[in-house]
Amino acid sequence: MKLGGLLSAAVVLAALLGALYWSNRHKASEDAGVKPSPDAAPKILSVDKTGVTRLTIRRKDQPELDVARSDAGTWQITAPKPLAADQDAMSSLLSLLSPLNSDRLIEEKVTDFSKYGLAPPVLEVDITFKDNKTQKLLIGDQTPSGSNYYAAEAGEPRLYTIAGYNKSGLDKTVDDLRDKRLLTVDFDKVSQIELVGLKPEKKQDITFARDKDAWQILKPKPYRAETYQVENLIRSLKDARMESNAADEEAVNAAVFKSAAPFVIAKITGAAGQQEVEIRKAKDDYYARTSVLPGIYKVPAAVGTSLDKSVDDFRNKKLFDFGFQDPNRVEIHEGTKSYYLTHSGSDWWGPDGKKLDDSSVQALLSKLRDLSAEAFPDSGFTAPMMEITVTSNDNKRIEKVAVAKSGEKYIAKRENEPALYELTASTIPDLEKAASELKPAAPPAPAPATKKK
Repeated sequence: MKLGGLLSAAVVLAALLGALYWSNRHKASEDAGVKPSPDAAPKILSVDKTGVTRLTIRRKDQPELDVARSDAGTWQITAPKPLAADQDAMSSLLSLLSPLNSDRLIEEKVTDFSKYGLAPPVLEVDITFKDNKTQKLLIGDQTPSGSNYYAAEAGEPRLYTIAGYNKSGLDKTVDDLRDKRLLTVDFDKVSQIELVGLKPEKKQDITFARDKDAWQILKPKPYRAETYQVENLIRSLKDARMESNAADEEAVNAAVFKSAAPFVIAKITGAAGQQEVEIRKAKDDYYARTSVLPGIYKVPAAVGTSLDKSVDDFRNKKLFDFGFQDPNRVEIHEGTKSYYLTHSGSDWWGPDGKKLDDSSVQALLSKLRDLSAEAFPDSGFTAPMMEITVTSNDNKRIEKVAVAKSGEKYIAKRENEPALYELTASTIPDLEKAASELKPAAPPAPAPATKKK
């Protein structure tokens, strides 16, 4: 009985070993069963990106995706329907093919690619070049380990594996490659922006105009704009995109948009004309209609909230524009007190021609830089109690500000501008204190006496 049991066990073991050997030979996995090539991870394709004129992506049971490069060098989706393509997405996709490295060469010569999901392939990428020659990349099933995929070039006998990220990087849909921007204007050349608030409690019309590298508010009134805030608005408009699944829900989006509450309209004027986007809100969701392309698209909430601004959000709150560079001259008049400072070289000088202590001057300049509005009142400016003139930018910019007392606070007004600036109660007393503490520079230390020999 014992001998019979041992014989039975030996038969079972031999059968298991035979099955394992057959399985390894049959699957030709990357771990066993096939003698690897000396070149363990060769290139599958090496594509010259500049020479590609068309890219076609085919997958099982899905419409063909075709993208073509125009004579001007821009990519356009031509199938399943004409759409603008995302140029950056296309560049990234082509970069994966320039070159496409395998993870491993599995076999030098395969006669039956169907074992690996390659006949027909799970995914096929056809690359067409200027000379009309075509290379076809075939991607099949996952390998037994689950981390890689079988791959081959059409017409070639070699079998490779590629990393999963390469497969996902090439397995693109229309939604992945279409241009999702709501506005395609060249934002570096935008000359005017109009922001029309449509909410019942916040109806407004703000117009910005570019003046060289700075921005000015034209409507509702001419105001100084905070360039940083306007640039943030431009960045929000430039980054405004439809959500990734928006293309599949256009009919639903159109119905929601029709009944949604009006929110905001942005109009952007550039070198090539004007583009417009309208945002509406339905509960917590935002939907957009743009002049760039047909349809209604759901957009991230950040697109709507970034445009929900008032004119005061964009106004320059600073009274002076000389910034952190030292001005050329400062003049302050308050009743019978006057202060006059001139900057020459690296030193400051008083009206009597005496050099001033730099630390006391910098304390005063800091207070002038800090003069900033906490509100923009429509009235309240009466007889000025202080007048400040700052000359800067190599004497090219002269800014004059008058300050009047209004209750516990102060109202300031820049020369030749309609805007009023409400200052906090401590602002002017702090400035007066800094001016009163101006002092002459300490005399230079005497040279050490030399000892007589």
